[in-house]
Amino acid sequence: MNWKVIKTKKQYTQALNRLEEIFDAKKNTPNGDELELLSMLIEHYENKHFAIENPDPIEAIKFKLKQLGLKQQDLANALGLKSRASEIINRKRKLNLEQIRKIHVLLGISLEVLMKEY
Repeated sequence: MNWKVIKTKKQYTQALNRLEEIFDAKKNTPNGDELELLSMLIEHYENKHFAIENPDPIEAIKFKLKQLGLKQQDLANALGLKSRASEIINRKRKLNLEQIRKIHVLLGISLEVLMKEY
């Protein structure tokens, strides 16, 4: 089949169905090339129609602390002051660049998320 940019839900469904059929295709084969192309077309369509915004930085911090089994005290240790961690978590103080870097290292949250306005 000759694939083009996916513009409709029907085309998207067809592409997903075909992708499922050739999912185990070997690289550098006709099906492998089709698989690679379909993946790119599907990703483009999904990014355009199902985009997910980055989470709020504070919610991301809370989530990662919980996910990693860490406490607010661990955040305070990374930032240097218990009161500073509390102010940030309670939205009384904005994150500064140095804090963003430390939180990024501690929690692995992307810089893009941490720098988002909140």
